[in-house]
Amino acid sequence: MKATPAEASEAGEPAGGNGLLWVLLAVAVAFALLRPRAPLDYLKLVDWPTVGALAGLLAITQGVERSGMLQATAARLLARSTDLRRLVLLLTASAALLSALVTNDVSLFLLVPLTRVLATQAHLPLARVVVLQALAVNAGSALTPIGNPQNLFLWQRSGESFLGFMAMMAPTVAVMLAWLVVAVWVLVPRTPIALKPETEAATVEPRLLALSGALFVGFVIALDRHWLLTGLGVVYGAFLLLRPRVLKGVDWALLAIIALMFVDLRQLAELPLVADWLGRLPIGEGWRAYLAAIATSQLISNVPAAIVLERFVHDLPALAAGVSVGGFGCVLGSLANLIALRLAKLPNGLREFHRISVPFLLACGATALLLRLG
Repeated sequence: MKATPAEASEAGEPAGGNGLLWVLLAVAVAFALLRPRAPLDYLKLVDWPTVGALAGLLAITQGVERSGMLQATAARLLARSTDLRRLVLLLTASAALLSALVTNDVSLFLLVPLTRVLATQAHLPLARVVVLQALAVNAGSALTPIGNPQNLFLWQRSGESFLGFMAMMAPTVAVMLAWLVVAVWVLVPRTPIALKPETEAATVEPRLLALSGALFVGFVIALDRHWLLTGLGVVYGAFLLLRPRVLKGVDWALLAIIALMFVDLRQLAELPLVADWLGRLPIGEGWRAYLAAIATSQLISNVPAAIVLERFVHDLPALAAGVSVGGFGCVLGSLANLIALRLAKLPNGLREFHRISVPFLLACGATALLLRLG
C-alpha cells in the first residue's frame, strides 16, 4: 500500500522533491565564490520573520493533517455528491478555503491524494480536476497573509494588520474565485456519478485537531502582535511535549528553499546591471507594477518575484495582486502548480495545465486590472 504524504514525509521522502533546493544552494555557492561576503551578511539577507512564520504554520498544519479529521470530513461530503460538477465545485471550494487557512501547498497535500483515489472510484477527469484545484489554491491562498509564502513576506514588510491585509486582497481574490466558478461550469459537465463505499475508515484524532486549532489561533495572534519568537516557542514546545511525532513531518526543505530564495535573489537584485535595469523601469506603482509582477512570476515563480520586486515597487496592493494573479499561466508561476501535478502523477499534466491555466491568467489578469483602473 502506498504511503500517505505524512508517512512519506516522516520516512524522509520529500513529497515534492528537493531539486529546487539543490539548484538554489548551487547558486548561493556560486555567489559566495564570485562575490564573497562576511558570514553574518548572508544571514542578514534572509527575511527571518517570514521564514519563522512559515515554520510555525508548517508545524501546525502537520498536526491538522495527522489528525485525520479533514480527510474523514471530506470523504463524507464527497459521498453525498450526486453529479460531477457539484463534486468538482466541492473539491475546488475546499481547496480554496483550506489554502487560505493552512497554506496552498498543504491543502494540496491533503486533497490531491484524496482526489486521485476518488478518480479511480468515480471515473473523474483527474487531470482537469487537479488543475482546477491548483488554480483554486492559488486564488484562495491570496486572501490571507498566511495563505502562501509571498503573502507572508509582503505582510511582514507592509506593517498591515491581519484583517487589513485581507481587506486589501479581497477584491483581487473575488475576481479570481469568480473566474474559477466560471471555469468549473464550462469545463465540467453536470453528469451523474456513483461513488463506491470506502473500504476502510480514516483514523481520526480529535484531540490533535483541537490542539492544532488552538495553536493556530494563538500563533496568528502572535504574528499580528509581532510576537514571533514567543509564538514559535509555544507551538514547537506544545508539539514537542504532547505530540513529538508531528514535528518529524515538518517540511524543513521548504524552509531552506525559502531562506535560500532570499539569499540568492537579493544578491541577484544587488548586481549593478540588474539593479540599474530594474531601477530604470517605470514599475514603481500602479498598473505597471501590477503587470511587472505578473510577468516576472511567469519567469521565476511568484515567491521569488515578490522578493526581487519588493525593492523596486512601492505600491504594495499592486505588487501583492500581481504576484497572486501571476501564479496562473505558466506552470512555473507558482510552486503549488508543480506540487499539484507531482502529487497527481499525471502523464500529460503539463499540457492540460497550460490549456486551462493560460486562458485563466488572461481572464483574471485583465479583469483585476480593470478593477484597479476603475
